[in-house]
Amino acid sequence: MNKQIESIPNPYRFSGQSIKENSDTAYNFHKTLPGYLPTPLLNLRYFAQEIGIGDCYIKDESQRLGLNAFKVLGASYAMAEEIKKYVPEGQSNLSFESIKSHKTSIKDLTFVTATDGNHGRAVAWCAEQYGCRAVVFMPKGSSEIRLKAILEHKAKAEITELNYDETVKYAESEAIKNNWVLLQDSSWPGYTEVPRNIMVGYKTMVQEFFEQTSDWPTHVIAQAGVGSFAASIFSSFISSTKQQPKFILLEPSGAACFFNSVKVGDKKPHLTPDLNTMMAGLSCGMPSILAWDIIVSIADFFTICEDNIAIKGMQILSQPTEGDPSIISGESGAVPIGFLHEVATNPLYSDLRDQLQLDVSSKVLFFSTEGDTDPELYKKYTS
Repeated sequence: MNKQIESIPNPYRFSGQSIKENSDTAYNFHKTLPGYLPTPLLNLRYFAQEIGIGDCYIKDESQRLGLNAFKVLGASYAMAEEIKKYVPEGQSNLSFESIKSHKTSIKDLTFVTATDGNHGRAVAWCAEQYGCRAVVFMPKGSSEIRLKAILEHKAKAEITELNYDETVKYAESEAIKNNWVLLQDSSWPGYTEVPRNIMVGYKTMVQEFFEQTSDWPTHVIAQAGVGSFAASIFSSFISSTKQQPKFILLEPSGAACFFNSVKVGDKKPHLTPDLNTMMAGLSCGMPSILAWDIIVSIADFFTICEDNIAIKGMQILSQPTEGDPSIISGESGAVPIGFLHEVATNPLYSDLRDQLQLDVSSKVLFFSTEGDTDPELYKKYTS
């Protein structure tokens, strides 16, 4: 039987520096956004019993500000930080209302981004709310439904004939040519301030988790595209005096830029040029340098899985174990629970289960990062 999951221990753990940012400023800012509420934290107790672990916690980001994904946390905060540069001095602590009061100063300010959909919709929503402009470029193969969702927020948007990494370069060139502000959660030499702020914005998810439960995870599974989400989640736990969870990075086999880079063995990020996965939000070929530095320092395992594992995760959450809540989770959001189920129940992965120390005392946390952002794809695999 061919294995659908591979895993390697991190050979560089604790060999570098991690970024510890104070996330209170971002968290307090998010609380001023219209419609802000913490997303639900759910414990799939019966699923956990079924697969032989203690608890399975999931943060449901499909309910984030009506946008069906977590990305708005990074976009809203990073855009607010950029807007500070265009308003009168003395406005160092912007709230949503103070941004709105400067709409005349920022009405011609344009943010541009490259995205498969979720980040672009977040940027478009924020621009609409703040009173500025957004331009969104999407890689080839992007969902028309996701494009439509972006256009509904009055942004300019189009699907290109380029792959994700090429689309990022194109967005960067358009930003330079038109004097726009590039808003990417990836980073590279010379471009780190905006992605750093996006990562700080993502930390709100963990701030909410800390306030929603006194329980502490033994394992945190985070999916990765360019890695900014996973780096933000992992680094949010390391400043605690409590025992550090095991951090498991999870990527699609067809877009495994971290896994492939680690296997090179030179402790540097490398491009994975050929991408082939249904997990659109994770289909990225080059790790963010900021995320790379954090993740290679503190992750315990780099893991990859086939698309079938994501499909299984969608099905598990949509048709849960009796007694557990049903959760709408898209392919990029549901892959951790598919991975967890497969490792915990398939004898083929008994050695990996032992390596990860998954047992009846384990408390596993992951984040369903999106809902049915592509409703047709979701319906295809869950109906």
